[in-house]
Amino acid sequence: MVVRETKKNNTKNINKKISTNDLLTISQLSSSDITLLLKVAKQLKVDNYKGKNKPLLKGKVLAAIFEKSSTRTRVSFETAMYQLGGTMLYLAARDLQLERGETIADTAKVLSRYVQGIVIRTDKHAKVEELAEQATVPVINALTDEVHPCQILADLFTLKERFGKLAGLRIAYVGDGNNVARSLVLGAAKTGMHLYLASPPGYEIDKATLKLSEKYCLTSKGIIKLMRDPRQAVNNTQVIYTDAWISMGQEKEKRQRLSKFKRYQVNTKLMSLASSKAVFMHCLPAHREQEVTSEVMDSKQSIIFDQAENRLHMQKAILLLLLGQVKG
Repeated sequence: MVVRETKKNNTKNINKKISTNDLLTISQLSSSDITLLLKVAKQLKVDNYKGKNKPLLKGKVLAAIFEKSSTRTRVSFETAMYQLGGTMLYLAARDLQLERGETIADTAKVLSRYVQGIVIRTDKHAKVEELAEQATVPVINALTDEVHPCQILADLFTLKERFGKLAGLRIAYVGDGNNVARSLVLGAAKTGMHLYLASPPGYEIDKATLKLSEKYCLTSKGIIKLMRDPRQAVNNTQVIYTDAWISMGQEKEKRQRLSKFKRYQVNTKLMSLASSKAVFMHCLPAHREQEVTSEVMDSKQSIIFDQAENRLHMQKAILLLLLGQVKG
């Protein structure tokens, strides 16, 4: 756990704005937006550890539509709103008329009359895009099958805490080119990190995300490289990141995936190829002894619980910089 107190706890950042009204994907954010989010998250974390949480969202209400189960996302958003003086309404799929055929558009328009923000965790990214298009309040993507921006923003915060910088940081991602990996690619490209990805054939990052990342790297001086061999990817890196091989909705592919991903497991042998001070990251939940061994997860190199905690502080920063712009 890392908490570095600044010499002067400056509150000026919380009154600033980011350049987007919604957070659907990291590609919406400028490098300045990401820098601001990191600064605000750091400030809020220091305040939290001092027991000086401020009710900066007092009277604000966040509607949280969860069509996929969650531990960290739900608890971090709900705690974030509570600590900022606001309220979150947890809305499971069965609680809404969406299951009975009400449209996303109608739901967005109705909720916009009641609340100051909407967070949604669902399958199809198109749902989130339509919700944002029709809502008149900020919409936050808490996960889709395509991307997971809130997770990666928290991860960037965790890495900045650990290493003091992001630009030039060498990070390896080993495993499935899924929603977490896509957002990691975009986050790395935006912040100038050197990211090396190793995935089995047929499970690589999609070409559209890679093309977009190449554009961002021209400005940030970042590096994004695809590799087949996980050993080559992790060589002398400072961070090794992995995620579940079998995500929600992919249970029927379990046998096939376990076979194809076997050589991509993060274990002590693979970790030994990285820098001697390398850290291990996983967004959780993890399937121990599949994508990562317990020996690595429970080692001193593992910072998975720092990541999990920082979801709270980054969620607070996101909420503050979006909902703080909305009049009560």
